[in-house]
Amino acid sequence: MKIKYELLKKDGKARLGLLHTNHGTVNTPMFMPVGTQATVKTLSPEELLDMNSGVILSNTYHLWLRPGEDIVNKAGGLHKFMNYPGPILTDSGGYQVFSLAKNKKKDIVEDGVHFKSHLDGKALFLTPELSIEIQNKLDSDIAMSFDECPPASASHEYIKNSVERTLRWAKRGKDVHANLNQSLFGIVQGGAYEDLRKYSAIETVKLDFDGYGIGGVANDGESKADMYAALDYSLPYIPEDKPRYLMGVGEPVDIIEGIRRGIDMFDCVLPTRIARHGNAFTRNGKINLKNAKYKEDFTPIEYGCDCYACKNYTKAYIRHLITAQETFGARLLSIHNIRFLIKMTEEIRKAIEEDRFEDYSAKFLEKYTGKNNE
Repeated sequence: MKIKYELLKKDGKARLGLLHTNHGTVNTPMFMPVGTQATVKTLSPEELLDMNSGVILSNTYHLWLRPGEDIVNKAGGLHKFMNYPGPILTDSGGYQVFSLAKNKKKDIVEDGVHFKSHLDGKALFLTPELSIEIQNKLDSDIAMSFDECPPASASHEYIKNSVERTLRWAKRGKDVHANLNQSLFGIVQGGAYEDLRKYSAIETVKLDFDGYGIGGVANDGESKADMYAALDYSLPYIPEDKPRYLMGVGEPVDIIEGIRRGIDMFDCVLPTRIARHGNAFTRNGKINLKNAKYKEDFTPIEYGCDCYACKNYTKAYIRHLITAQETFGARLLSIHNIRFLIKMTEEIRKAIEEDRFEDYSAKFLEKYTGKNNE
């Protein structure tokens, strides 16, 4: 079946809903852990499920390069290949083409993008049709349209042309989308320009996708103000009966600001990336366990946290693991950071249900931003 979004309640613009998929029903708003190469770094599917994960994300570009979509298809699809029983979303590969290409040199033409593999420099050509065909074989629950990701500094004229190209690519991808059990999302672009965001949203909705992503808000050089403005410019034109996905965003403050504006879904590599560098989310902001003050700190990362790391290990021990470059340290911090964001969205859902989203948000933000990050 195609996914179905069910709006249960609103508190202001914040939305409480259910996303029905072939691999279960999940609650929104939600944070989606990122399993780029068919794995969330250092963690098992069982650990993710223990953290109450819903949808997780895998990457079309990386899986195309290795092991290849045909291998995944022969394994029975991505769910069986990676042994994750819940819903999976695959992104289109567009962002990786524009951010990871060897030397970041690329040639954007009407048919697609010529670029070089970040692995070995091999010449590659990715088109909207090929991106969708790869995702059809991966057999995720949700596929994303192939889009152009222009830099935040691009001119109005450049982004206007980019939006038009993304719309043409979206239609081409939709025309070849052949997996009847897989839903397809369109992506709204437009940079920081109100007129282009409105135009992109209206025209993308005309193509009638199963859901809509807001793209181009997590590029290098884009300010928080630009990100929030892009949402304000785009979301009024997205249907209320379709899920809204803010792509590549995982800072707690940004999740709250996105939900405040009507976003349902978030994803980001941030929780596992900062974990590998010794950082942890806490209610009082991020902390860096490499700091010497944690050397003899025999308390959990955060009192009251229900994650495996906090229930079993201390800051001093995790600091030792990180400074000794032991993988277990990154695993423990990844578990904590992902659970932190999932638990935060659980609390937000309860707050929306009880008409106290703004009160929850104000208290969370005051505590989270009131302490200088280390």
